[in-house]
Amino acid sequence: MARGNFGTPGNGVLYVRTSHLDIGYSGDIVVADINFELKKGRAIALIGTNGSGKSTLLKTIMGLLPLLGGQLEVFGMPPGSHYPRIAYLGQFHTAGFVLPIRAMDVVRMGRFPLYGLWGRMGRRDDEIVLAAMRTMGIAGLADAPLRSLSGGQQKRTYLAQVLAHQADLLVLDEPTTGLDAGGRELYLQAIASELGRGASVIIATHDIQEEAALCHQVLLLARRVVAIGPPEEVLTPQALLETFGIVVTGEKRLHVLEPEHGHGGDEPPGPGEPGH
Repeated sequence: MARGNFGTPGNGVLYVRTSHLDIGYSGDIVVADINFELKKGRAIALIGTNGSGKSTLLKTIMGLLPLLGGQLEVFGMPPGSHYPRIAYLGQFHTAGFVLPIRAMDVVRMGRFPLYGLWGRMGRRDDEIVLAAMRTMGIAGLADAPLRSLSGGQQKRTYLAQVLAHQADLLVLDEPTTGLDAGGRELYLQAIASELGRGASVIIATHDIQEEAALCHQVLLLARRVVAIGPPEEVLTPQALLETFGIVVTGEKRLHVLEPEHGHGGDEPPGPGEPGH
């Protein structure tokens, strides 16, 4: 794998770089020839239907799936080399239905990559955990068993876990699924704050309007790269038609109607995930 583009002088620090990247699983390519760069403090939205390759790309960036061709660097190294610097939110969380743990315990797990499983956390870590829960509006649920929380409250808990990590790179798969309007607003404010402190963010999403407002780049996927670039250039009716199949536009908002897609399609489950 080629090295040397990480932190190119005068061009910003590169957190993720792909060059002619092919992704997939079991040797079968889902999306070919992906090319983008993600600099410090920037965000990119991966937009497409279920089965379009969004989760496969995120898992490849995380090192959970091998790349099938081309090049991929995360912090200038092969994927999987810098887990302590990355916070990952997948689509599936089974621990809340198996282990008798509190919401606060789940959020504290966001600090584990910095210390290891047996490392000792201190008062500063407790303050960070509480601040993350406040950010997501769940401080009052700190001692509640995770399994007793609603789906939306659980999603807020896992988002707080991501925030507690205080990572350099946030990798988020459908982060707003299951959130009510209040939760979505808190999430958007939190991501804006993360970008403000210099973190970079990769978001896989169906939501065009809200994520595009946060992100500097958009990558449209439909088992191929439909388009990539700034939202104002990429989110055209024609590109969205190619991505989703049908587009309905209003005066101020872009709305997309797509056929029903079941989870499963082309993307395999990651470790510990029941399936996607």
